[in-house]
Amino acid sequence: MLVKVCGMREPENIRDLEEKIQPDWMGLIFYAKSPRFVGDEKAQELAEVNLPKVGVFVNETLENVLVKIQSFQLAAVQLHGNESPAYVRELKLKTDKKLWKVVSVGDSIDWETLRDYVGLVDCFLFDTATKKHGGSGKKFNWELLKSYPFKVPFILSGGLDENSVEELLQLEKEIPQLTGVDLNSKFEDAPGLKNIEKLRSFKNKIRP
Repeated sequence: MLVKVCGMREPENIRDLEEKIQPDWMGLIFYAKSPRFVGDEKAQELAEVNLPKVGVFVNETLENVLVKIQSFQLAAVQLHGNESPAYVRELKLKTDKKLWKVVSVGDSIDWETLRDYVGLVDCFLFDTATKKHGGSGKKFNWELLKSYPFKVPFILSGGLDENSVEELLQLEKEIPQLTGVDLNSKFEDAPGLKNIEKLRSFKNKIRP
């Protein structure tokens, strides 16, 4: 089970994450309305972080995404808005970075709306629907994922905490396409500031 820690921003906190947790991915949020927003002034410092970095974007222009890929040395792009398959196709032509498409889940999932992304994205990320585009700390009904019809791997987000491990491992057995988890608000002391001990506890449980 891959572990992504999202919403990182503070240099000392990131150093601790890199040294003590070593997650598979570190998420940087480039959505200006997020309390975890990362500004351009941090580009040089964060570009030097060795952890694979995922840039989180919401309905951003292709040009700005490509600039951020370069300036922050991103390994992957997470599209958290209403980006169309055509948008993803064009982005795929302009970068060799991994492309993730977020699916905001409410009471149901219409799998047909995702079919045109298959073959374009490296993975889907299922998160709880919220007007703020993530970081709600709320969990959606994971039973909906049991009818997942594609071979594309997916990452699970939305309200995960230290008590989610057992259920996650069971879900992984039932749905082999589940390849990772995205940790954010339930592991924070404040927006953008992660609790390293909580992250350590979770990682040790899910990957003993």
